[in-house]
Amino acid sequence: MGIAAVNTAVALTLDGTYFGRKYGLLVYRANRKNLYWREMDGEKIAYIEEDLLHLQTLGWQFSSFTVDGRRGVIQLPGRLFPDVPVQMCIFHQKKIIQRTIGTKPLSECGKAIRELTRELTRISEEEFTICLQMIQETYRAFLLERNENKRLKHAKIRSAISSLKRNRKYLFACKKHPTLSIPNTTNSCDGSFAHWKQKVKIHRGLKKKRRTKMIEFLLQNS
Repeated sequence: MGIAAVNTAVALTLDGTYFGRKYGLLVYRANRKNLYWREMDGEKIAYIEEDLLHLQTLGWQFSSFTVDGRRGVIQLPGRLFPDVPVQMCIFHQKKIIQRTIGTKPLSECGKAIRELTRELTRISEEEFTICLQMIQETYRAFLLERNENKRLKHAKIRSAISSLKRNRKYLFACKKHPTLSIPNTTNSCDGSFAHWKQKVKIHRGLKKKRRTKMIEFLLQNS
């Protein structure tokens, strides 16, 4: 379900959330409104592709996309709309690094990666690239250390570096195109999700059908 298109291109933010294990929503927002949403049993790439093309048939045009960091999701808008910039949610990137190396890494290399990630909103892509290369060069020997089984010892830190290198071109779209006012996070969706879940939690005794109607009402009015 969704709302009518406007005449100007919009900066679209998309994300998904779950209300329990088997009931989820994919939501597409712009200009503080939910343009379109669908129920889902998994945040599948096929759903997102179908929804974006459907929004296009409804008359929606896009100036940018802001998405979370999963590889298939971040690549899809660029494949469907190659001339439209794609921004990865900075918050999601920081969470990826946090899950990988923790909030208080012990190694100097880990600390450097954490500090660089914290600066994502304050530095340019060029500065970021130089800093990341410096980290790799400075800690090259550390990153190549192996254990007694000849396996690389610091797999998580290497994974964090790979994530930053892989996502680099999507982390700075908002700065490359300042006139487009591209959101650098999916917070527009995430904040709404928290609000809706709080409302649903208050009425946790609702049957599935009535809960679905309640969520639909919240979507239409937020």
